[in-house]
Amino acid sequence: MSGAVEYQLSRNSYGRLVFTDQSGLVQEGVVPVRSFPITDPDQGIALVDSHGHELLWIERLADLPEDYRALIESELASREFMPVIRRVLKVSSFVTPNTWQVETDRGDSTFILKGEEDIRRLTASSLMITDSCGIHFRIRDRLALDRHSRKLLDHFL
Repeated sequence: MSGAVEYQLSRNSYGRLVFTDQSGLVQEGVVPVRSFPITDPDQGIALVDSHGHELLWIERLADLPEDYRALIESELASREFMPVIRRVLKVSSFVTPNTWQVETDRGDSTFILKGEEDIRRLTASSLMITDSCGIHFRIRDRLALDRHSRKLLDHFL
């Protein structure tokens, strides 16, 4: 995407995203979809219609006008839930299943880890932990965690 913006993006009275293309065609209920939600969340976002057809490809969120970027980020935040673990406070046992108490960017949480296979490496230092309910927790950089958290986590890696 480069140059002048050739479309409009807004919210209707029901709070749904509305996309208007350069010819004036209006699409309500537009949904932003990240191509790489974990490894590169601000690159490669498609706006799709209610049937899943791509209306617009956004190379980088940072390239959008501030008001459009805010609309898309708000829509994504309302649909996505992946708390980031800041600290591992306690693990009930080093044998799975076990109960984890963690501090996240969304507050303290307790979850059950069914098995060690539910801890997946995303990059050399980032991890995704899936709890027994299917909620994904992310650790952006395990090496940046405090010593106690790293020590508990190392038992499972």
